[in-house]
Amino acid sequence: MLAWLKTHPFPVEAFFEHSLVLTFAVPGAELAALLPAPLVPDTFADKWGFLAVALVQTRQLRPQGFPAALGQDFFLIGYRAFVRYPSPTGKRLRGLYILRSETDKKRMTLLGNLMTHYRYHTVDIAQQHTAGRLRIASQQADFQVTLAPPASEVVLPPQSPFATWAEARRFAGPLPFTFSADAAAGSMLIVEGVRQHWEPQPVAVESYHVGFLQHLGLSQLVLANAFSLRDVPYYWKKGRTEQWRR
Repeated sequence: MLAWLKTHPFPVEAFFEHSLVLTFAVPGAELAALLPAPLVPDTFADKWGFLAVALVQTRQLRPQGFPAALGQDFFLIGYRAFVRYPSPTGKRLRGLYILRSETDKKRMTLLGNLMTHYRYHTVDIAQQHTAGRLRIASQQADFQVTLAPPASEVVLPPQSPFATWAEARRFAGPLPFTFSADAAAGSMLIVEGVRQHWEPQPVAVESYHVGFLQHLGLSQLVLANAFSLRDVPYYWKKGRTEQWRR
């Protein structure tokens, strides 16, 4: 029964009140070592792989069709890798692999670990708006990010591998699919997300510290882009499982 629940057996819907995503460029070969087979990094310039930190104020998460009043409200910090999945049919699907998830609600941690492979942990999360700046921090997660006040023009982070925001947008998320691999069974669980009104806006990061990524031991960790958006309805289709190894 518990294994069945983790296959995402029914569609789920939610409302993203606010989403902020920071994407970091890392050496592609080092990222590959963190991924389960057969997933591989989705790379840029044959060198860079990418890790994203998504910070999402989520409202009314629930099975699709259930009353909104029964949904879960929580804040999510999600650590994700941009990956490709070479499917048995010859397609190379583009999506995300979840390394870790953090939330401010114990109930969401319990349900998340019961019904997904996304590794939920409960942490403190604080948000502060001061003089046009947004700061999100967690002492338990060893995390903080501060956005600069809104400006008419936002420049890319100084060491970003991207030359333009158009290039950077390709690695802003979310991507169509989220993958969970079962190495013992040789199978891949694929969950497809469907979004509406997805128009992320570039934002300037004034300061940041991401303890979880620092502890991965990567030789390079470069802030590549940051995007923000608001008020997005979102849902995930029922999961499907493929055998990639027989």
